[in-house]
Amino acid sequence: MHELSLAIEIGRLSEEKLGAAVDRCRAVGVDVGTECGVEPSALEFCLEAVLSHPPWRGAKAVLSSPPGDIFQVTWFEIEDDDSPQD
Repeated sequence: MHELSLAIEIGRLSEEKLGAAVDRCRAVGVDVGTECGVEPSALEFCLEAVLSHPPWRGAKAVLSSPPGDIFQVTWFEIEDDDSPQD
């Protein structure tokens, strides 16, 4: 199942990109092209597993399916430092 390897690599690269902000990440956007050879539902399942463990705090994977063979992380949703605390 190469989707698990892809999910692990998305987590690793995203963590590298976000640095200290990784624990404030709430969502990760990923384009999974209709012709890229990746099963979106399997990737989403694997990403949920990866993003549920530290340093992540349960960020959600948001997949879109544009036409073509594109496969890329497109955006991050980061919780603002000024968010009210409970």
